[in-house]
Amino acid sequence: MSRKTPIPIRPKPPDAEVEEQIRQRAYQLYEERGRLDGKAMEDWLIAEEEVLGSTQAKAATASS
Repeated sequence: MSRKTPIPIRPKPPDAEVEEQIRQRAYQLYEERGRLDGKAMEDWLIAEEEVLGSTQAKAATASS
């Protein structure tokens, strides 16, 4: 039996770009709050909503 070469699993570049935008926005929120710890998840979720909301809005505008 021949061995199959495994296919590497990599995130799609747009997904990686979106994740980086979320990461940057979450850090901005952290800094705006005075760098107080304890709200990393909240910052991430807010940033995710903002970034994904703007990404979806752009996609909807582009498809119109």
